[in-house]
Amino acid sequence: MSQVTMTVNGKEMSGDAEGRTLLSQFLRETLNLTGTHVGCDTSQCGACVVHVNGQAVKSCTMLAMEADGAEVETIEGQAAPDGTLNTIQQAFQDHHGLQCGFCTPGMVMSAAALLKENPKPSEAEIRDYLEGNICRCTGYHNIVKAIMAASGQDVSAIAAE
Repeated sequence: MSQVTMTVNGKEMSGDAEGRTLLSQFLRETLNLTGTHVGCDTSQCGACVVHVNGQAVKSCTMLAMEADGAEVETIEGQAAPDGTLNTIQQAFQDHHGLQCGFCTPGMVMSAAALLKENPKPSEAEIRDYLEGNICRCTGYHNIVKAIMAASGQDVSAIAAE
């Protein structure tokens, strides 16, 4: 076991981890940040997306030790301290971009990464960027609308599926 320390959502946090401990497991089981979901453990679904040093990563493909000393952002850090939803989270709520909610943390984190690098993405760019995130409920239409709305764009132009 080794001590792993990282800054998570602005707070320094530490815990013990074996060399094979995945970042997703460390966040959920050691740091009790259960908003990062694990849907597949094979990097297929994207439910476990977090930001490490500003980059979106699937936390089930990264060892906790690889994040030692890193800045990590999880879904728990997206809302304001008083619980007010951020722009992306509010857009997901307003535009029904979630159903069961299992994929939502990864979708929100991926959307945040996309909007950071491309503040006004097209519908096609959003769909392309979300290729690594699987939703088994909504068919993506409202997720795309939510991300477009979060970017300040008119969502009425998105054709119904």
